[in-house]
Order: sequence, then structure tokens, then C-alpha cells
Amino acid sequence: MAGRDGEAGRQGARHDRHLLRVPVDLEADDERRAARIRKEIDAAFHALRDIEEGVSIFGSARVRSDHPWYELCRETAACLAHHGFTVITGGGPGLMEAANRGAAEEGGLSVGLNIELPHEQHVNPHVNRSLQFHYFFARK
Repeated sequence: MAGRDGEAGRQGARHDRHLLRVPVDLEADDERRAARIRKEIDAAFHALRDIEEGVSIFGSARVRSDHPWYELCRETAACLAHHGFTVITGGGPGLMEAANRGAAEEGGLSVGLNIELPHEQHVNPHVNRSLQFHYFFARK
């Protein structure tokens, strides 16, 4: 048993070194990353500059439409939209969808700030203004 654990550890260490290899030109890589961050933030400020009163609703993407919280969130967002507030979510499924749905059904502005994730997070159909982000901190 110890022999196998030792071999697995050596293979894992080689894999880690491969994943963590340092790029040849770190400065150029940092400059590209900083430019992408600036571009994301500038685009978001531009796209959202006309919103004067907005409420951000955070919630689980895992809550299904038959759950009582989904309906409560939809109703809350509809009430906010009715009173002139823009509803802003992550734009995904679950409670984010419920909030965007409630705002859209009430005729309000329904914003989705989506994030690029490898296996999930699509923009829900109730978003009427969507922005796509690569960096979580730029999205927030």
C-alpha cells in the first residue's frame, strides 16, 4: 500500500509542476490580463450607466421552479420592478431566473450579469439586458 501511495504522490507532483509551469513572458501575460479586466469593467459601466435605481438579487442556481422560494423571489422582483427598480442578478437559473422573470413579467428592466463557467450557467430567458464576464470580481 505504501509503495502505491508513494508512486501516486510522485505522479501528482509531476502533474502539479506541469500545471504550474511559469510562462516565458510574465510581464506580457500580466499586461494582457490587466487589459482584459479593464475592458470588462469599462463595458459593464457603459452598459449599466443608465440604471439609477437597481436592486441586486443573489440566490441559488439550484432552486427549482416548483420550490416556494422561486415563487417568493419572482413576486419580490415583480414588486420591485413595479416600483421602478431595475432587478439585477447573475442571469443564471434558479432564484436568479425567478427574479429576472418577475421583473420582466412586470415590464421592468431585468439585468443578468453572467459568468463564464466550464459546465453551467447559461443566461436565463427572462433577462432583457445581459453582460458576460470572465472574472468574478469584475462581475460583482
